[in-house]
Amino acid sequence: MKRILFYINLLFFVALFNSLSAQISNSEHQALIDIYNSTSGDEWTNSWDLNISPKNWHGVTIEDNRVIELNLHKNNLQGIIPQSIDDLKHIEVLNLAFNKITGEVPLEVVKLEELRVLKLEMNRLKGSIPKGIGQLANLEELILFNNMLEGPVPQSIGDAKKLKVLNLSSNFLKGILPSTLENLTELKSLELFGNKLSGTIEVDLGKLKNLTHLVLAYNNFEGGTPTGLENLMGLEFVQLQGNKFNSYQSLEELDMEGLATFDSDDINLNSKYNPARLNSKGDKPRDAKETRMADTKFEKEN
Repeated sequence: MKRILFYINLLFFVALFNSLSAQISNSEHQALIDIYNSTSGDEWTNSWDLNISPKNWHGVTIEDNRVIELNLHKNNLQGIIPQSIDDLKHIEVLNLAFNKITGEVPLEVVKLEELRVLKLEMNRLKGSIPKGIGQLANLEELILFNNMLEGPVPQSIGDAKKLKVLNLSSNFLKGILPSTLENLTELKSLELFGNKLSGTIEVDLGKLKNLTHLVLAYNNFEGGTPTGLENLMGLEFVQLQGNKFNSYQSLEELDMEGLATFDSDDINLNSKYNPARLNSKGDKPRDAKETRMADTKFEKEN
């Protein structure tokens, strides 16, 4: 009888061990460990005990034995994102924002076919945005602000047609806006503040019917201001200040009903669209740089 009980207990513990270890595939498990090792996991604010199941690791969400979310926001990650990130084949949310991550955005990230949210803002990433970023057909949020990214906004961005939020502000991006932005008809927020983008804006932003936030301030855009804005009934936040626009004719007939913030280099337009929005002295509207600095402070604090 004792022997039977022994084997029953043994089988129970074997089953328990297998259930714990089989939460995710070996490749996913190793990918998580690679992230831990390459970003100084032992120094994280909330570190992992590698001797227990990944389902109990901070920021890891597992469903149906698959990693679907990794959220290590504000967790003191220091180092690079490993190439094995593409082994998290089922991940939907990858949030490594507000850390000290260096290196480049790995090209392998474009293989994460289920990815809906990619948040890497407030790090120290260099290099360019992967050219194939548009391969992420399910992507809804791409947030990379406050890094040191260079190069152009990839043409392929227009293939990510489910994008709702695109925030590439405060980097060193150059070149013209790709015309493929017109394809992002579900886009609600387009923020490109504080880059080195230039040239005439040939994109018909009027095709982005869901757009509420448009931030193009402090770049080197020239020519006329973007066309089509007068067709956007949901605009709430517009910042065009700090460029080289020589014509503001396209902005004469904006829908003012929902417009809460408007900033440009045209004083008359600013007065027209901001009659009630004054600074603390009560004498003039707050400009785009002040507004963006306040928003960044809020983002850092939250």
